[in-house]
Amino acid sequence: MPAVPGYYGAGPEALVVSLALKGDRDAFAELVRRRQSWIRNLMRRCCGEENLADDLSQQVFLQAWRKIRQLKEADKFGSWLKQLAINEWLQYRRKHDVLRGAKSDEDITMSQHDKTSVAMDLDRAMAALPDPVSLCIVLSYHARMSHTEIAQLTDMQPGTVKSHIRRGSERLRESLSAYDESADAGDEV
Repeated sequence: MPAVPGYYGAGPEALVVSLALKGDRDAFAELVRRRQSWIRNLMRRCCGEENLADDLSQQVFLQAWRKIRQLKEADKFGSWLKQLAINEWLQYRRKHDVLRGAKSDEDITMSQHDKTSVAMDLDRAMAALPDPVSLCIVLSYHARMSHTEIAQLTDMQPGTVKSHIRRGSERLRESLSAYDESADAGDEV
């Protein structure tokens, strides 16, 4: 029996996941519709490139479709999908761009002080951080995960996660300090 348009959209996620677990493609398409923006934004925060984020997001959902029957509890779909996304990102990092963390802080240049340049400078500053550090920062600030959740997701010790977030935040603050200085100078005028 074909689904009525909007049928899945009105259902609770656990029900839609349960249907997808049984092979219902329309139910899975609804899950993709519900979660694609969040996964894409997470991937963009991890990699800093829109096209790559799109590709990685697509890979996450392909993996999700292939592995959905491994999901034990329908109400854990969000965290399971997040785990797939992080694994996809880590796998990509292992295969590509091994010199990414080799940039020095001097390579990070500040551009004009508008919203677009701030975002671009933040992306550059994030790219200069070592991969584990940037991942912990993204999961903490973008995904709003606790240190314990990040530790479980990444197989790091909670102390290591806290250290990565603290040191990475300090490096970002230093890299973006020109914005604070220009704001202070603007106050004096």
